[in-house]
Amino acid sequence: SLGPARRATYTAGMEQFDAVIVGAGAAGLFCAGVAGQLGVRVLLIDHHPKVAEKIRISGGGRCNFTNLHTGPGQFLGANPHFCRSALARYQPRDFITLLRRHGVPFHEKHKGQMFCDRSAQDVIDVLRAECAAGAVTHWQPCTVEEVAVAGANQGFVLQTTRGTVTASRLVVATGGLSIPKIGATDFGLRLAQQFGVAVVEPRPGLVPLTMPPAEWARWSTLSGLSLPVRVVAGHGRQRIAFDEDLLFTHRGLSGPAALQISSYWRPGDSIQLDLTPDFNLLEALRETRLRSRKLLANELATWLPTRLVDAWITGNVDWAVQWQRPVAEVKEKALAALAGQLAQWSVAPAGTEGYAKAEVMVGGVDTRVLSSQTLESRQPGLHFIGEVVDVTGWLGGYNFQWAWASGYACAQALAASRSQASPTTL
Repeated sequence: SLGPARRATYTAGMEQFDAVIVGAGAAGLFCAGVAGQLGVRVLLIDHHPKVAEKIRISGGGRCNFTNLHTGPGQFLGANPHFCRSALARYQPRDFITLLRRHGVPFHEKHKGQMFCDRSAQDVIDVLRAECAAGAVTHWQPCTVEEVAVAGANQGFVLQTTRGTVTASRLVVATGGLSIPKIGATDFGLRLAQQFGVAVVEPRPGLVPLTMPPAEWARWSTLSGLSLPVRVVAGHGRQRIAFDEDLLFTHRGLSGPAALQISSYWRPGDSIQLDLTPDFNLLEALRETRLRSRKLLANELATWLPTRLVDAWITGNVDWAVQWQRPVAEVKEKALAALAGQLAQWSVAPAGTEGYAKAEVMVGGVDTRVLSSQTLESRQPGLHFIGEVVDVTGWLGGYNFQWAWASGYACAQALAASRSQASPTTL
């Protein structure tokens, strides 16, 4: 395991590079390719046997590689303005241009979300081709066993399972803690702590929410049911809302609505669900009341899934009589109460499905100790990019765009540092 930062003595025969990038995911691969083509001698290392496995499984296997509407407002972190610089310098159209240059077909699916027509392998192939064009040395699988400072302003020495290497610059692109079955580890966070770089406490993001079993028993019968909702968390200036599809599960809530709000939800808080976000239910009930003799429950089922209406009836003893009345006989006050309950259903999650089901990690390396221009930390020559950084995007391609943008910004910095000094001499 990584211990406290220490200094190492240079030994002749070590392999030397301008930069070592640890992590061959989206950010690491892209940074390596850009830097290599700018003349930086790059070594890319990853401990996992498969290259970019998270890209391969993303977007149902078709990789939602960016979002046309990307901006700082779709990201959260302790320092929310940090991502602005990198996102401005490498935008969705830039990555789209890259894919076009490689002949990759793609399409816009929903709300600016861009997907590959064929498979996510196309994106992986593009990134590997860019690395090849930059003469990037790629060691995978290869584990970094120890990292030490090589001396005052002389870079780093890395002990790996393929030998010892030195480099002026070290880029950490190891991702977060999400989906450990495909190789996620806390290496990047431990390395940050080794060098005294602050870390914002990590937690699962874009993850299904679980509910207290006893309270959720009646709703668990809705498992598999999906409907459009508006989901809200927070209050006042901290309030955030998403209009997305919600999926009921045996254990709680999933689907885009739950995943989006999960990144903002904190234990002990409630979230609010508007089950009729696209119309005014009270006005619809008032209008129906003037012309219908159907039971209230039957009329409600014209706007909401029947299974949901049945579950709502079953659990609302106070409404037992009202449900069996024609809607025309239900008082205005009762209709207003019903509409209000369906528009402001408050639920208190017990937790989440954890990193095993989380798409991203919220938190990570504190951006308040990183340069927004270069992604370099206060430890000279040590950079952090991608998911390991405390920048988390919404669902819908935003996190991939952060990977490209942060990787690009870092690659430019690597090239600039190389041009200001002779090749690595440790």
